[in-house]
Amino acid sequence: MKITGIRDLHCDAGWRNLSFLKIETDQGLVGWSEYNESYGAKGLTAVIHSLASGLIGEDPRPVERIMARLYAKTRAAPGGLNQQAMAAIENALVDLKARALEIPVYELLGGPVNDRLRLYWSHCGSYRVDHAATMGVPPLRNLDDVRDLGAHVRDQGFGALKTNIFLFDEGEPFMYMPGFTRSDGWPELNWSPRLIRAMDAQLTAFREGAGPDVEFLLDLNFNFKTEGYVRVARALEEHGLMWVEMDIYDPRALANIRNAITTPVASCESLYGRREFRPFLENYSMDVAIVDVPWNGILESLKIARMAEAFEVNCAPHNFYGHLSTLMSAHFCACLTNFRIMEIDIDDVPWKDDLVSEPPRIENGHLILPTGPGWGAEIDEAAIARHPPK
Repeated sequence: MKITGIRDLHCDAGWRNLSFLKIETDQGLVGWSEYNESYGAKGLTAVIHSLASGLIGEDPRPVERIMARLYAKTRAAPGGLNQQAMAAIENALVDLKARALEIPVYELLGGPVNDRLRLYWSHCGSYRVDHAATMGVPPLRNLDDVRDLGAHVRDQGFGALKTNIFLFDEGEPFMYMPGFTRSDGWPELNWSPRLIRAMDAQLTAFREGAGPDVEFLLDLNFNFKTEGYVRVARALEEHGLMWVEMDIYDPRALANIRNAITTPVASCESLYGRREFRPFLENYSMDVAIVDVPWNGILESLKIARMAEAFEVNCAPHNFYGHLSTLMSAHFCACLTNFRIMEIDIDDVPWKDDLVSEPPRIENGHLILPTGPGWGAEIDEAAIARHPPK
């Protein structure tokens, strides 16, 4: 079997584009992966093609050997776009190999530990602030809408939700996101009593709607510094969060935060590879390690998770992309003995299901592991063509 082609496909997904890599072979078998260049990774497609062009004519099945060579070629510039490009190639090669063997990817990786994966409804309300019309759902305009959304999540069978920070006190509602320069507050990233009051009111409204049994997660992203994370987490302790999620690149600063609060800490979704995760684990910086499969590749992601288990740390995937990414992350979670919970975006564009041959199957807040070969679904290229990228 030889690789004959490397193709990238893109489609409009409302407020971002979704991107897919297709590796073709002379035997008609293909491998798929999903990647993303809409969030800080402009030019990723070009990097993928630059790295993958040397694979034409090669056997796609010795995946570890191929990835070791690509790592060596990028050794002088590790992480970043190079790692994301390698991950897209790795994920497509793994899918292709599993399809050649006519088995699901998780069987290629030792077989599933879990076949029902608990989900949390991610970005709960976040996209409804700005993109409700695109999704065809009610907009989020006030705390009454937050209460209604909490009840909706519960009624849909989900036992957990994760939310971001919304502000309703300056005219039009907006997400507070200075860490990505999407609102005021950067570059200093300071906390304020106003922000804490808003988060407290938001979580209270969600609780009034969702009832006592739905667990909450709060994503603070890169929006604060060490002092701010501690202040916010301490102020919200009464809400009993499953975790507070924060992004910070200093493992000792994160460890100091974790030691200063009682709420569990989840982090590391923006890290690449075992070498970047290692100091966070050695400093006992977080309670839950978040691993991005489209960024790291499923083989490297499993190695990260195995290393985390040696430090008694459970893992959760970073998964806010399309359905193929959800399936990729599901195969990762299926193989973990230190699985915590899986992220998924439920609010999305109406044509999201059309883009794959088999959308993820969700029952009572759990993803049912697919049984088909590879990821368990393929990209519908005709559906992609109906929604050209912006």
